[in-house]
Amino acid sequence: MDTDLTAAYDRCRELHRRHGRTYYLATRLLPAWKRRHVHALYGFTRYADEIVDRTEELPPAERAARLDEWAGRFVAGLHGAPVDDPLLPAVLHTIAVFDLDRDDFALFLKSMAMDLTVTSYDTYDHLLDYMEGSAAVIGTMMLPILGSSDPVEAREPARQLGFAFQLTNFIRDVAEDLDRGRTYLPDDDMVKFGVTPDELADARARGRTTPRIRELIEYEVTRAQAHYAAAAPGITLLAPASQACMRTAYALYGGILDEVAAQGYDVFVNRALVPQRRRIAVAARALLAPTGAPVVIPGPAVGPIP
Repeated sequence: MDTDLTAAYDRCRELHRRHGRTYYLATRLLPAWKRRHVHALYGFTRYADEIVDRTEELPPAERAARLDEWAGRFVAGLHGAPVDDPLLPAVLHTIAVFDLDRDDFALFLKSMAMDLTVTSYDTYDHLLDYMEGSAAVIGTMMLPILGSSDPVEAREPARQLGFAFQLTNFIRDVAEDLDRGRTYLPDDDMVKFGVTPDELADARARGRTTPRIRELIEYEVTRAQAHYAAAAPGITLLAPASQACMRTAYALYGGILDEVAAQGYDVFVNRALVPQRRRIAVAARALLAPTGAPVVIPGPAVGPIP
């Protein structure tokens, strides 16, 4: 591997290590040759997210221009043009090695652009449309790297796991997203529980929730749990060498929901985190679990997705 490509993979790995601690820990359980490709996909998604969310001092039009310019370099690279970028060579190499679906990347970039102009979602179906590009495609990008005994059967669980992970992040990060002027709690869900945007803002300012917001967050947790349930069968369809990694990611992200429940569904008092001791124990159990063993769905038993 040439020096520039090695440096690009190293850059992606560093982004993953610094910003994606939960998933980074899980990837340590993958065979070494797979890890760099997972880091590359994380680096791609994280860098796009940073253009959107870490340049808030700039006008939206300038942030959009930066995202368009970077996306343009990526597309040019897909067509064989030389790419002068610290991480895109690794991404393009990973796409070529696994013949990843280019449409997934286009959908992802479309959802990132939405974050520059869309600040809320009327319904859960509208939020799902956004998450199709921001979350479900991450699952389908990952699937060829992880490997599967039945890629067709494993595709939908991979999409569902993307939804589950992102909803977990949305639930945990309600306060942080409010600070950015966004909410990923569907408007009609807020109406259902009598929660207003002003009530959310006030709870953020006071650092504690209200009974109505607790009920709303508990409802969203139930939604996320249903996606975890739909994703569970896909773990055992993965290549044996990839199962420990995804068992760990599944349990750790699901553990965030457990932490939210443990603090009474108050997402303002603390940012829900899985303690380090539990993270290590989860990884150890996943490594020792026999191939094909079912995963434990987080939280109480759930029915169909609400």
